[in-house]
Amino acid sequence: MNEELHRRLVSVARLGRYVIYSEIAPLLGLDMSSPADRTEIGRLLGEVSVFEHQLGHPLLSAIVIHRDNNIPGPGFFQLAQDLGIYDGNDDLLFFVHEFQRVRDYWRQH
Repeated sequence: MNEELHRRLVSVARLGRYVIYSEIAPLLGLDMSSPADRTEIGRLLGEVSVFEHQLGHPLLSAIVIHRDNNIPGPGFFQLAQDLGIYDGNDDLLFFVHEFQRVRDYWRQH
């Protein structure tokens, strides 16, 4: 897991905010105009969320959203399904709920 990415997401979550993919990409040396880099950022964010999930925490990558539609990418929802915490029925509702869980958790810790 990329610890610098994890630290950045925790700091954003503690502020109760969100961040867009293109703001995170430079931290990782990635360019969101590159399909390979978009895949890589998804993989790295997935690692962070799996790590957090294993600790019993909400999916930290819920705070990383697309600029155009204000929700995470499809990989976020697929990961949540793979982890058994999302049934795939309503992406927006799941996102809002998980985003709030992230904010609540990190404001307290």
